[in-house]
Amino acid sequence: MIKIYKRRILVFFTCFLSVIINISLNSCAGTAASAQEYYSIGMAYFDMGRFDEAEKWLNRARAADRTKVASEYNLGRIAFETNRFYEAAGYFEGILKKDPDNVLALKAAAYTRIKTGELELAEKHYSKLLSLVPESSDDGYNHALVLFAMERYGEAEEVLIRYEYTLLDNSANLLLYARCLKELDRVESIDYYANYLADNKDPKVRYEYAQILVQHELFARALEEYRLCLEEAADAAEPKKSDIHFALAELLLIADSESEEGITELETAVELGFSDIEAVEELQSNANLSTANRDKIRNIVNEMQRILERAKEQEKALEQESSLETEPEAGSDGTGE
Repeated sequence: MIKIYKRRILVFFTCFLSVIINISLNSCAGTAASAQEYYSIGMAYFDMGRFDEAEKWLNRARAADRTKVASEYNLGRIAFETNRFYEAAGYFEGILKKDPDNVLALKAAAYTRIKTGELELAEKHYSKLLSLVPESSDDGYNHALVLFAMERYGEAEEVLIRYEYTLLDNSANLLLYARCLKELDRVESIDYYANYLADNKDPKVRYEYAQILVQHELFARALEEYRLCLEEAADAAEPKKSDIHFALAELLLIADSESEEGITELETAVELGFSDIEAVEELQSNANLSTANRDKIRNIVNEMQRILERAKEQEKALEQESSLETEPEAGSDGTGE
């Protein structure tokens, strides 16, 4: 394997060197180097990751009709790789003005417009792309993703249905489809979330799944999922453990108005940093709660308000301390007074 890799490197540098020698010989003979040679040397630098050098040679190559489109496409790739997304989009869309059916440029322009946050342009490119290559499930997924981000959930679902054969084999497609159905308030989303979680350990998705189960009053299953979510969320940034404990408290208290475990979960959530006082007050206002639990929640709200006030006082004190430290000392303005 190492020998094969070394052989490939040797072939690459041999080709690279031959192009350089050819350009040098042409120069010595008074013959201008061809655009194809400029293009070859530019791509050699591109493959080496030396994008600055690659741009110089590709800009020379784009002056000729023969290598113009290929050079501009690869200049766009360089701009994309170096996070100059607007510049990259300019190259790709410049190609499309002359060749609207250029599949590579459409694909690159669509993905680049996702990076610039211009989803309408991305959607336009993907629509055109999929009219040319409707069998492309990867581009179909990206198109659906853009539609989902634009909150056009029904259209996103329609796109994904065209690639139904990939749903069970592709986790990303399956999850996106489940989320589309969730936003459309379709109970079938439960099955697709379950299928996704059967092969993927993802506390954020499991948290979403548990919320949907609560929404459809499948409380026992939701309780199991929240418990699993707590186990999986050990090292995850999202969801926060405090949010999971609050969700558990809410579920337990809705399912059983006298639940002592629900109050314990709520106290744990607050101890872990849960600070959404409005959410707790809304829970307290639930008419189905027992009087005892409503009083306990009122005490928890009061404690949360005290914690918030102490935090504000500490922040104010730190600001005052910081301002005192930055005030100039008497006579420090250079006047000597």
